Amino acid sequence: MATLQTLDRGLKALFFIGASEGGVSVGEIASELGVDRAIAYRVVSTLEENRLVSRLANGRLFLGPGVLRLESKFLPQFRVIAQKRLERLAEQAGATAFLSMAEGKDCVAVVVAEPQDGLIRVGYKVGSRHPLTQGAAGIAILSSRPEEAGDMEEVREARAKGFSLTRGALQKGAVGVASPLARTVRSGRTIEASVGVVAMEDLDVEQARGLVQDCAETINLALGGVEQSA
Repeated sequence: MATLQTLDRGLKALFFIGASEGGVSVGEIASELGVDRAIAYRVVSTLEENRLVSRLANGRLFLGPGVLRLESKFLPQFRVIAQKRLERLAEQAGATAFLSMAEGKDCVAVVVAEPQDGLIRVGYKVGSRHPLTQGAAGIAILSSRPEEAGDMEEVREARAKGFSLTRGALQKGAVGVASPLARTVRSGRTIEASVGVVAMEDLDVEQARGLVQDCAETINLALGGVEQSA
């Protein structure tokens, strides 16, 4: 697939600037892009004109306020991308489907879909919050992080299997299955999320596992333009 070289350089420069807490110089950008300083100056000037980059008096370059405007649109679009996929997941699994994100030490539901059929449903509302260490959604998110010596056994198991399974962790009789989304970086901030379903004890766990992992994969593919974290 052909790419537009100038745009490619601008985006690479933007990500390079965002990855440095202390900012970067035009010379460092030129070296990173493998171009001469004149080209690097033009790339930076274009980014400055669109307020995506700010230059301090000492010449160091940082991300500009225009990046915040872009980032403010990410979560609403993220919800749109996920909503239809979660609705399909809920119908296929016959269970409440959710997409949750990490906020500090908590796990927060940002999109929820319920199946049309079924008399008994597990209540799970947008904005529901619980510790990352409790429930399938939070454990799935923790499993996407690099391994640490103090990891819970549930996190280690979820990392090995690619999904988490909990029973009665947040509600008596409820069974949760969740799979992590790929950790992504937006404006230097790591975004961690998971997709899952929750139902009562009659949930077909094996079927749910496959459906949840497939759903996570389709969302990852839809977000393929987002820079993946290392």
